[in-house]
Amino acid sequence: MITKEQLDDLIKNTESDRVEKTISIRDYDKFAEAICAFSNDMSNHRMPGYLLIGVRNDNTVAGMNISDEDLQYLASLRSDGHILPQPAISVEKVSLAGGEVAVVTVQPSDLPPVRYKGKPFIRVGPRKAIANEQEERMLSERRAVTARSFDTIPCSDAALKDLSIPLFEAYRQQAVDSEIIAANHRDIELQLASLRFYNTSQNCPTNAGIILFGKNPRYNLPGNYVQFLRFPGNSMTDVPIDQAEISGDLGTMIKELELRLKVINTTGISKVSGMQEKLHPDYPEWAIRELLMNAIMHRDYSSNSPIKFYVFDDRIEIHNPGGLYGESNTGNFPDVNAYRNPTIAEALKTLGYVNRYGYGVTRAKSLLSANGNPSPEFKITEPGTFAVIIPKRSTP
Repeated sequence: MITKEQLDDLIKNTESDRVEKTISIRDYDKFAEAICAFSNDMSNHRMPGYLLIGVRNDNTVAGMNISDEDLQYLASLRSDGHILPQPAISVEKVSLAGGEVAVVTVQPSDLPPVRYKGKPFIRVGPRKAIANEQEERMLSERRAVTARSFDTIPCSDAALKDLSIPLFEAYRQQAVDSEIIAANHRDIELQLASLRFYNTSQNCPTNAGIILFGKNPRYNLPGNYVQFLRFPGNSMTDVPIDQAEISGDLGTMIKELELRLKVINTTGISKVSGMQEKLHPDYPEWAIRELLMNAIMHRDYSSNSPIKFYVFDDRIEIHNPGGLYGESNTGNFPDVNAYRNPTIAEALKTLGYVNRYGYGVTRAKSLLSANGNPSPEFKITEPGTFAVIIPKRSTP
């Protein structure tokens, strides 16, 4: 937490590439652009940036009252998916003699360039700007040094020819603002690198590039597939009535999983009153979909084990390699989330498979409850695997 003395020093100094002051309280674009710019840390201070709400440009406190609702509004900027990759921020209120100030502290990202609605904002002295091609390249090259997640590591045994460029170009249309694309004169390697799919220093795709756009991802990442088994009974000793190894680029895998889910999910009918009837699926489709997306987002892609999607007569089981990650633990799951694969998480959000970060499991539980399914069971081993068992809805 920032001290009153530290805040007083920030207020007294003029705006810089690490400090922005405003008396706006609900200016979403202004706040998001500032957070994006501080995350990119163009000057490479490797120190936090500060958005101060309740301070005038003449360096005086504006006498504002900051409510809990205001703080929640500011905190929502972190996880609503418009700033990608997800920024690391903290929000607090400090009471001074002249009024209250909301302080948004923004940590520099290890995965630049960070974009807000497809645009890479940076600070140039006290003002915001959109990074030009050279500045984006500098940010991309910096990432190669600071990146620590497996999905951003270079896939050294792969080359540009192993990627489907049409798939990437379709993705880019959704990830990057159209004006940025129109003004883009960079070669394809730099375009891929700006979105964390290529490492220019080693001249090869990153693991995320292979997962998303690889022509044959399992060649480079042997565990990158989903093992699907459907059993006629409730035991794995039964002979499966359907089985498949679902592989390919991430979009292809997800489409195949969605088709399988529609086939396995039968629907029952119950009387409501008189001539009225109500449909009851065995499982709410969006709940299973959310849990599958969660497995894809959080699995350990360095493992040779696949995601396991098993359908029994009385339940569905989803197992993914890799236990809880980062600050997530058995005591705070699912309220606290950490992203093992931030670039994959960003891609799922960009492609519309994830609506908002951190809510997939909670939403799935709510949908299951509304459908009449018993509560799902989460089995967590650290390290090892993460499993969810979803009981079938009982027939009334």
